[in-house]
Amino acid sequence: MTNPRQIAFHALRDVHKGAYADVALNRVLQKVNLPNHDRRLLTELVYGSVRRQRTLDALIDQLGSKKSHQQPKDLRSILHLGLYQLRYQERIPPSAAVNTTVQLAKENGFSGLTGFVNGLLRQYIRLGEKLPEPLQLPENPVSRLGILYSFPDWIIQVWLDELGLEQTELLCDWMNQTPTIDLRINPLRTTIADVEAALQTADVLVKRIPNLPQALRLIGSSGAINNLPGFSEGWWSVQDASAQLVGYLLDPQAGEVVIDACAAPGGKTTHIAELMGDEGEIWACDRTASRLRKLKENAQRLHLQSIQICTGDSRNLPQFYDKGDRLLLDAPCSGLGTLHRHADARWRQTPDSVAELSSLQAELLAHTSEFVKPGGVLVYATCTLHPAENEAVISTFLANHPHWQIQPPSINSRDYTYATPQGWVKVWPHRHNMDGFFMVRLRKTNDSE
Repeated sequence: MTNPRQIAFHALRDVHKGAYADVALNRVLQKVNLPNHDRRLLTELVYGSVRRQRTLDALIDQLGSKKSHQQPKDLRSILHLGLYQLRYQERIPPSAAVNTTVQLAKENGFSGLTGFVNGLLRQYIRLGEKLPEPLQLPENPVSRLGILYSFPDWIIQVWLDELGLEQTELLCDWMNQTPTIDLRINPLRTTIADVEAALQTADVLVKRIPNLPQALRLIGSSGAINNLPGFSEGWWSVQDASAQLVGYLLDPQAGEVVIDACAAPGGKTTHIAELMGDEGEIWACDRTASRLRKLKENAQRLHLQSIQICTGDSRNLPQFYDKGDRLLLDAPCSGLGTLHRHADARWRQTPDSVAELSSLQAELLAHTSEFVKPGGVLVYATCTLHPAENEAVISTFLANHPHWQIQPPSINSRDYTYATPQGWVKVWPHRHNMDGFFMVRLRKTNDSE
């Protein structure tokens, strides 16, 4: 099987049965040997169709003579692929999108419904030639944005409450773009100029990111990341620009004891080691041993010696009480700042799961704060844009722990650009062109203060 659309259908069918999108995609990719351009098309079709699921479903329901309950699920997966190409893939001719989708229906047991598939897709094309927006949208702004940009209403409401209508629409649009890949250069092994030169020699285009001295953003296609120059030599790691800001806010110093309470898979842990010149004691804690093995592999590839592994739940690690000069709590979260990277996360998270996560975050913060010495620093970070997991967690913690206070980034800090009047750091993707992030630096006061 070498047809990328046929392979995309198999992956998408698995997603619609409950599989994670990245797992389903990797599963089918491992079974085939496709050229890079077909791999890119396959990846775009699967992730794009999952991201745009609500919009595509609305189109099918509005255009189709057969209502959703009358359509076999596999047929709907095929229609998703066809409509996604027509609506969002400008480089694919409409005739090609229609013909290949009809062929998909025929090859997967729906020969009797090829007329329905052909008619629905061609009706979309005809309407698109007459109307600026073939999709019928409700007047209610929450449902309108939810259908147009393919998000659940509850996420739209959260962002509307924080940003207002215009900014929410910009954020929704940004979250539906194909994600970029950022590298973090390992200054203990190389320089950013040398990595730039090596990548350009390999015909991989990159650009630097302002205020982040270790960051390079890949431009366009790069092929398999592990095959890029410098990977096996430990010259760089993959890490989004906003995640790199976390290490700078923590500001670890050589010789200190630093605890990373939820460390796996280790992107921020290894950055901490690089910022410390690999001099000091870094404890990488996580309750999942398999994810910690990935962290250990990354540390070895980067030739870092200062990281020590601790398998366990950070709510129950009394050996670290009053031990850390600095602590990073990169807390488990809903990931609403990275929905462009995780195509199906918007459909998996719910208000109930957010409530559960905020409770877990509060527990972790209360317990891990005990690991910090008087006068020490704790950075709380999430890659979500939900105040229940961010501002509310911090506000409650500070109200119950009077010996802790916010320490805002200094005016010369790399994080100062993203700082709010309250002292926390918030990265909005549509404003800063990087993953959404929340972070705050807290300081534990000395008894004498």
